[in-house]
Amino acid sequence: MDKLKAIQTFVQIADAGSLTSAAQGMRVSLPAVVRTLATLEIELGVRLFNRTTRKITLTEEGKIYLARCRPLLVAAEEADAALTVGATEPSGHITMTAPVLFGQRYVAPAVTRFVQRYEKVQCSVLLLDRVVSLVDEGIDVGIRIGALDDSTLVAQQVGSLRRVVVVSPDYINRFGKVHHPEELLKANCIRFVNASSNRWTFHEGAKQFTVPVTGNLDFNHVEPAVAACVAGLGYGMFISYQVASPLEEDRLQVVLERYEPVPRPVHIVYPHARLLPARTRMLIDWMKQTLSGLPLLKQA
Repeated sequence: MDKLKAIQTFVQIADAGSLTSAAQGMRVSLPAVVRTLATLEIELGVRLFNRTTRKITLTEEGKIYLARCRPLLVAAEEADAALTVGATEPSGHITMTAPVLFGQRYVAPAVTRFVQRYEKVQCSVLLLDRVVSLVDEGIDVGIRIGALDDSTLVAQQVGSLRRVVVVSPDYINRFGKVHHPEELLKANCIRFVNASSNRWTFHEGAKQFTVPVTGNLDFNHVEPAVAACVAGLGYGMFISYQVASPLEEDRLQVVLERYEPVPRPVHIVYPHARLLPARTRMLIDWMKQTLSGLPLLKQA
């Protein structure tokens, strides 16, 4: 049995959700897919899927095996790609997505430099503050901030971002500085209009807790909320890149550092189901090098 081919077949079935769809995606016959899966299960001595006339689902053993197999296939693809990347000038179209503000400040400039370096490549950069389905929307590469819940994507972490509470020196001069999150109960806080805007999360040792916050200003966008904090109207909680400039310029300062929640990971993600074109592989490597070199992401 060709073990690598069998693993590829197993992963294809898991992603496609049916034997028939897997066979169509791999352009092989359905009996061939059935035989490969049966042989693999016999060799492993476990059942990887629960099969009924209507659907096929992973067993617990299948879920474990799938998690272990994905990195193997990625490594194999990367080994193949290493032989082709650089052999010819990359060309063709790439679509990439990232969160709006992070994309404006860090992703777009990096992609611009990439296209300047490789003039035959065309890039479309979509800056969106929503989780985009790369496969459904035909996107090649994405930047994700926070926990990932899409197991069908390959994810490479390039760093992590703190979630910080900030305040202006002027506000501190007028009202004093808080030293524990519970002191925010008596402070004016600038909030976002979303499900978690009224409660901020903190850590103290191994304990996670939330503090209800109130204030006289709510926003549904980051930049005016940051501006309000800079203007001395109160405390705000932001992802560190959102307040990088005013922090560097001493217009804001971080408080409650010892109580900060766990940093949010930053990943480059892309669909795993096909061998990446050289242009996409080169852009991923370019972005990895660029983003991992940012001081803001060094605390990964």
